[in-house]
Amino acid sequence: MRRELDKMREEKEQKLGRETNAYRLLPEDTLWRGVAIDALAGRYLVSLRNVVLPREAEEWLYAQRSDVFIKHLEKGEKRPPQPLQTPRHSVQFNIRENGVSFMIDMESGYSQGLFIDQRDNRLDLRRSCREGMTVLNLFAYTGAFSVCAALGGATTTTLDLSANCLDRCKENMRINDINPSAHYFCRGDALHWLRRFAQQGRLFDCIVIDPPTFSRNSRTGTIWRAEQNYPELVALASHCLSRGGSMLCTTNSRRLTREAFRTAVAAGLGSAATLRSVPMPFDFFPETYLKSIKVTT
Repeated sequence: MRRELDKMREEKEQKLGRETNAYRLLPEDTLWRGVAIDALAGRYLVSLRNVVLPREAEEWLYAQRSDVFIKHLEKGEKRPPQPLQTPRHSVQFNIRENGVSFMIDMESGYSQGLFIDQRDNRLDLRRSCREGMTVLNLFAYTGAFSVCAALGGATTTTLDLSANCLDRCKENMRINDINPSAHYFCRGDALHWLRRFAQQGRLFDCIVIDPPTFSRNSRTGTIWRAEQNYPELVALASHCLSRGGSMLCTTNSRRLTREAFRTAVAAGLGSAATLRSVPMPFDFFPETYLKSIKVTT
């Protein structure tokens, strides 16, 4: 097993090159059922789904002499990752992704600041942006898509319920030499803001839609589920899309098959559009939980 992990690391780092140091070293269920390992700038994040850390995996991780964190994926589990041993380095650090820097914080909560399975989508967005374009990033979390769009030359609007996430987006911009004051930030419910933008006649050249699989509005108690409500979300976003614009629709809902997700996206459009499915990054193969569709109108 040690040789297999060493070989995986060598092959993936060689393919990714020096501009990326955050990737999935071990996809889930590849060597051990319910175990996935991410490499993050020399640290390791181990995700466990209803299993304990296998002895062979633990031995390999100890042999790396690196900081290791354990994250449990059981339903209802929301604790931050726990260190396997006392960390040698700061739990706050930056990673590189295709030459872009993002801040990671192992103590910030259940998620650490970046979903690395969206790497290819972020690169595609950056390459497709240009000066004068406008990009709306919904459910933005720490704004990684906004950073990439801004680096491509676009003016971004970043939207999230959390003020802390918006602040972290601004910090991610700063560490990439982007001035946050040249961009827009909105705190609140995405559905509310989409209706408001439509009423204002505000349009965007590109809209990124990456919602949680489940959420509950703390004020109204309204429940949102990706498998049920995605068409409504796409429909609202389509009213804020410029003619000839594009949308990136993604979900990590394991309840939605690729076919069902494509149907949900198409149902929300209500007009002629081209839908192109996007695979997960190569280092996640054979995992398929993340579904991504590029919509062009």
